[in-house]
Amino acid sequence: MATEDTPVMAETTLPVRTKQPKQQLSKGMEHMRCYVAVDDSRKAATSPSAGEDAYGVPATYEPVRKPTTAPSEDNPQKRSDPFQFGTRYLEEGDDIFAHNAWDHVEVDAQYSEFIEQQTIFQRENQVNDFDKKRFNENPEKWWDKFYSNNQANFFKDRKWLVQEFPVLGEVTKEGYGPVTVLEVGAGAGNTAFPVLAMNGNTELKLHACDYSKKAVDIIRAQPAYIDQTKAVLQADVWDAAGEDLPPGLEPGSVDVILMIFIFSALSPGQWTQAVRNIHTLLKPGGEVLFRDYGRGDLAQVRFKKGRYLDENFYVRGDGTRVYFFEEQELRDIWSGKLSDRTLDAAGEEAPAFEIVDLAVDRRMLVNRQRKLKMYRCWMQGHFRKPLQSSIDASAKGPAGAMEEQGSTVK
Repeated sequence: MATEDTPVMAETTLPVRTKQPKQQLSKGMEHMRCYVAVDDSRKAATSPSAGEDAYGVPATYEPVRKPTTAPSEDNPQKRSDPFQFGTRYLEEGDDIFAHNAWDHVEVDAQYSEFIEQQTIFQRENQVNDFDKKRFNENPEKWWDKFYSNNQANFFKDRKWLVQEFPVLGEVTKEGYGPVTVLEVGAGAGNTAFPVLAMNGNTELKLHACDYSKKAVDIIRAQPAYIDQTKAVLQADVWDAAGEDLPPGLEPGSVDVILMIFIFSALSPGQWTQAVRNIHTLLKPGGEVLFRDYGRGDLAQVRFKKGRYLDENFYVRGDGTRVYFFEEQELRDIWSGKLSDRTLDAAGEEAPAFEIVDLAVDRRMLVNRQRKLKMYRCWMQGHFRKPLQSSIDASAKGPAGAMEEQGSTVK
């Protein structure tokens, strides 16, 4: 019981912790602030004055392809049902934060100039000779380290596969019949497992191969791999640019090959052998479904000093390598016309594929909370191994269905 002589403790009030807003940009992107951060003083729903660029959309902006959705006034959501990528066009007066992505958005003049400045800066501050040798001699070491650090948590499962590559929906249908699908550069299984999950074809054989042993170990450790009632999915280590074929696959035994963000991990000197291996594995009329990084993608522009290995070829902070392609460059590679790399060490010509379709996929992604716009650029292709005259059309496998359906790439 307190008395008059008992000191009274002053009442203390704990400081109120205010929630800090999320950092708008990481340190790695701070140099891009004026090119990716949207100025709040310019209201997105207000059309810019004549001749003025707004939010990455030039005042004279014209869509690369004609919209396939209903006119904006009749379709304010700018979507088809079900929603399809490639159908959401940004027009003057639109609020860019109404959606998280817009299709076929060309970069504005200011950003285009920034790309040129960044390219010059990157060339002038490239990787030293010692590190170039270190990163190029044992690339598998860096991928093993990457998957050891990230396990299966880095990439999200690719739920857009059938939407972008309808043939995968065909070959996994119940009753389709015998078909062999190979994924090159399978990583931790973010493509293989979604295909396995939707498969209803009891005669599907799905091979998932990766350069990294650690990545393959991750696939094999997943419950979906261990609990297969039938061995539909087989995961193996394979060097796509090596001299051997994947375990369990013979020349001319594969119907469809998936190459999603894997070709960019090869050095330019490995392209011809990799294409040769793909050509050897495919049946006549077999398909290659391709997606990778395009020139000028945010991932390329954001690189700072000490990342440039060679023209359009970089090393990330984790030691893995990445190349950024142009459309014509890919056409030349897959058609066998890349003049300075068409002959291998034995003097053999590079194999030629039919270019069924190849397109640039440009998107502007936006972050509403942080008020950011990000230009992405990907290459999407569909290549076919030519049919030989002695091969009956019935040997096409899924290629026959592809010819009837038309292009899988919008």
